[in-house]
Amino acid sequence: YQVCNVFDSSQNNWLLTTFIDRRGAQRIYVEIRFTVRDCSSIPNVPGSCKETFNLYYYETDSVIATKGSSFWMEAPYLKVDTIAADESFSQVDFGGRLMKVNTEVRSFGPLSKNGFYLAFQDYGACMSLLSVRVFYKKCPSVVQNFAIFPETMTGAESTSLVIARGICIPNSEEVDVPIKLYCNGDGEWMV
Repeated sequence: YQVCNVFDSSQNNWLLTTFIDRRGAQRIYVEIRFTVRDCSSIPNVPGSCKETFNLYYYETDSVIATKGSSFWMEAPYLKVDTIAADESFSQVDFGGRLMKVNTEVRSFGPLSKNGFYLAFQDYGACMSLLSVRVFYKKCPSVVQNFAIFPETMTGAESTSLVIARGICIPNSEEVDVPIKLYCNGDGEWMV
């Protein structure tokens, strides 16, 4: 998706995803690959040219956006961040590969409803969204110290520790201390 209406003042362009099921995740990560043209490289551009765009989300229990609805204009979106390019390009020369691709990752949570929508708002940039990857982190199932620990979702915050109870493998038994590991916000097990 791309937009470049830099000569029109008061731009307010929106791109809305389809409903995304959160699958039990409490924190969601969004990786965005995009390009932005340097406003100063566009001749006679007015002061309304921007080099940023906004990322929003809207949490809901069901699919509510349809082609005929004006949901995208009415929903009370929550702003995740204003996304700025680390690198912009000044010439349009696809053959010479002068376009600079940016990759930014943002996260949001805690989430409690069944899913969410993502929304991207442009307000005067010359930009292209190349890809959007939505993911969550989890600790994989593991066998450690004669116990099996189930796959465990990370917590609502990047600093959260989620306790996972282990089950003894065959021919072993729990002695004194409950068998547990902690799943950290990066999806790694901690003792």
